[in-house]
Amino acid sequence: KQTQVVKTMGVENEVLQEGDGENLPSNGDMITMHYVGTLADGGAEFDNSRSRNKPFQFVIGIGQVIRGFDEGVAKMSLGEKAVLKISSDFGYGASGAGEAIPPNADLNFEVELLAIGDKKAHGGSSWCFVL
Repeated sequence: KQTQVVKTMGVENEVLQEGDGENLPSNGDMITMHYVGTLADGGAEFDNSRSRNKPFQFVIGIGQVIRGFDEGVAKMSLGEKAVLKISSDFGYGASGAGEAIPPNADLNFEVELLAIGDKKAHGGSSWCFVL
């Protein structure tokens, strides 16, 4: 199977599982996703929403998260799984982040887009909202 790769400046999306191809996030949408973050150099895991069994939520396109999330997730459709390969300038840059992410580190995030606003993916990982 051919792997689809979409390049967006400092973010490269490697699609692992196609989404619905119709619902893409817009700036200002609330995003719900799972992710596993690893260092590109050596593959050490530094964060994992799945292990906490708590999807991550943020508003896309307003700078609430690293630029690699804002730009990479914007290219994903609902239900898609992808690896976001994020250069350091679209990640945490020269400052790094705590002990886990050194300065100027390139990052890989395996991301699953679970919901865009109130639109939820079908057939993805098991999770639910408490209403």
